[in-house]
Amino acid sequence: MSIPSSRFPAQRIGIVGGGQLARMMADAAPSLGLDVTVLDPTPECPASAFATQIVGDFDDLEKLSALARASDVVTLDIEAVSAGCLEALEQSGVRVAPSAKVLATIQDKLEQKRFLQAHDLPTSDFVAVDAGDVPALQGFGIPCVMKARRHGYDGRGVKVVRNEDDAVPMLAVPCLAERLVDIDKELAVMVARSASGEIAAYPVVEAEFDARANILDLIRAPAVVPAPVAARCMEFAIRCVEALDGVGIFGIEFFLDGNGAVLINEISPRPHNSGHYTIEACATSQFAQHLRAVAGLPLGPTTLVQPAASFNLLGEPGASGRPVMQGLEAAGDAPGVAVHLYGKHSVKGFRKMGHVTVIGATLDEATHRANALRGVLKVVGDKA
Repeated sequence: MSIPSSRFPAQRIGIVGGGQLARMMADAAPSLGLDVTVLDPTPECPASAFATQIVGDFDDLEKLSALARASDVVTLDIEAVSAGCLEALEQSGVRVAPSAKVLATIQDKLEQKRFLQAHDLPTSDFVAVDAGDVPALQGFGIPCVMKARRHGYDGRGVKVVRNEDDAVPMLAVPCLAERLVDIDKELAVMVARSASGEIAAYPVVEAEFDARANILDLIRAPAVVPAPVAARCMEFAIRCVEALDGVGIFGIEFFLDGNGAVLINEISPRPHNSGHYTIEACATSQFAQHLRAVAGLPLGPTTLVQPAASFNLLGEPGASGRPVMQGLEAAGDAPGVAVHLYGKHSVKGFRKMGHVTVIGATLDEATHRANALRGVLKVVGDKA
């Protein structure tokens, strides 16, 4: 009997970026028999606790080539990487997942919106606004949301514009303007896809944001939405990743508007904040799943084992110096509570320093306990 041939799974994973996402990927790697090397410009970056580190800039082709030589496949924990450099690696025979083409589509928010539009995937109306192009903005209409085409994340490079004065800081760089959505809920789905086309999708979750910094604050899993809404989110998320021909895990964020319409907000080509809860609450964490997908291993089950609520530990406003954790004893003995600290050596206001996941018998129980801990756990600095 003949046995179908297949490519042997990768054993050495290279990650461009050594932040908290790479740290949690590297932590998950040994159980899959994988070794991890990361490229990051900051010595002793968070991922270095679990991985070999090459110190260098993300766009340094010499350092990227060194990462590639130490790896069977190269992946990402950050989008701020030159797609051109990754394409050069691909042309030299390096496996990159997700591909340079996928990254180029996603890291430019205008191209990302055009991609959604071209594939009949629902998203809010938008228009390109070049730097200083006030007439384009006026023609589209204010109020609106303005987004920098590149390098915006965690609330940076995004602004709700209610008059032309609001728009002035954004008009310094190429942007897009999006129609304001009457948001009822913000939802998200994590979807993994392998090079063979195998798909594994996680449950729809609901996201709440910190209004001070526009950073994801609380995730509730599963989302409390009508079954047809959840089904549409799942369908659109899978269609996104398949249309991209993406390999790895992707976070697809949605708006549910006041009329019950589901609109895609943004796509992330990597593990995502909205999937952190999967470490404790699902049969396979998003980090192990991403490694499985890029390494060529079979994908794991995405079953939600218990309802969960997960929130970020952000640096307190004005915090500086080495991080100091307050209130940790409140979580130490609590059953079903997991505190993840990211090993960052300095803190500043609203910087992501860790996250906490609470699992419970019901979603209400998990949410109630998470909200209680949110009022107690704080990250401050040792400098006044």
